[in-house]
Amino acid sequence: MSMSFERYMLDMVQPMRDDLTRLGIEELRTPEAVEEKLPNAQGTTLVVINSVCGCAAGQCRPGVAQALQGEKLPDQLYTVFAGQDKEATAKAREYFAPYPPSSPSIALLKDGELVHFIERHQIENRSAADIAADLTSAFERHC
Repeated sequence: MSMSFERYMLDMVQPMRDDLTRLGIEELRTPEAVEEKLPNAQGTTLVVINSVCGCAAGQCRPGVAQALQGEKLPDQLYTVFAGQDKEATAKAREYFAPYPPSSPSIALLKDGELVHFIERHQIENRSAADIAADLTSAFERHC
């Protein structure tokens, strides 16, 4: 029995995708999908750059899940998957200047302008609760 590497990777990362999509976060899997959603988004937009690393699993995705249980929430919720949907991720990162590429990371935009950004180095050494508190504070200020 032979399985292609691509199929294997799709199967392996699906649970990592599901961690966010089951929260109501929409995946943007192509650059066209990113272009359709981000520049035209009114109000506040959360974009999670997902990844397979341990800090995405242990801190980023759980922190996002906790933050989304608050009262003030972004109007739109999107995610791209670094290393998997490479072109979509590159397109999304164009909206996060001046920050360099970082995964996982979390961006909050208001009417298309970046207002809050959490880089990988701010995720990997903090708890999910700390990340949730950071996001909740940003939601309260901007949403």
